[in-house]
Amino acid sequence: MSAPERIPPRSVTPVDLLVEGELTVRGRIREASNAALFCTVAYEGQEASCVYKPVAGERPLWDFPDGTLAQREVAAYEISEATGWGLVPPTVLRDGPYGEGMVQLWIEVTPEAELLALVDGEEPEPGWKAVGLAQVGEGRTALLVHADDERLRRMAVLDAVINNADRKGGHLLPTEGGHLYGIDHGVTFNVENKLRTLLWGWAGEPLTGEAVEVLGALKEGLKEGGDLAVRLAGLITAAEVEATRARVEALLTSGKHPEPGGEWPAIPWPPV
Repeated sequence: MSAPERIPPRSVTPVDLLVEGELTVRGRIREASNAALFCTVAYEGQEASCVYKPVAGERPLWDFPDGTLAQREVAAYEISEATGWGLVPPTVLRDGPYGEGMVQLWIEVTPEAELLALVDGEEPEPGWKAVGLAQVGEGRTALLVHADDERLRRMAVLDAVINNADRKGGHLLPTEGGHLYGIDHGVTFNVENKLRTLLWGWAGEPLTGEAVEVLGALKEGLKEGGDLAVRLAGLITAAEVEATRARVEALLTSGKHPEPGGEWPAIPWPPV
């Protein structure tokens, strides 16, 4: 009699862990403007740290529908995954101890060379891109710069697509091995142009060939009935999906990084 065939254990992905795992609240992240809870999630012998932002803990905003920030965070993850750049940590929408909310894998930050800096002078040094002049007190100004880094450049493209209204320095998380993640994407996908970011250094410059290729793939996925369009339809409104489509098309048509529009402050406050 032959031995029964052994079935190898199923590989548990980070998304599996976040969706299926038992969520346990360990504490509150007090710096967050909305309720953000530090948790662990455990499933099939695996455990990880994560952030849980319940919809019930969202503060109302005048320019975004109430109770939609968690869905927008997940939609940003879906766009990030569609780019192939993996700029947003695994993020899901699920039920938790305080109701439905966004759950996102916790990212351990590894200190590295500065990505943002304030410097004297009116022109950036080689390897840096100028954002603009900033008041630093006592009537002094300094030049705000960010690194001329391809990871940040990809992030700038992602922010333009999702219409990110809050790309602060503290939302950029470098990790061991050199990867860079962006977090806090609740104020995104508005139908009006609200792009506010510290990553204006490439404004008006031609997009890279890689970015054009990625935007072309996003355009295909966002077509009516496309896989990406279907996934977004469960998270944001039809008008917001259409506006995302239009932003991708505009980037491809111009072939350039967007420039500040002037309708809104171009840089979030506080910037970090």
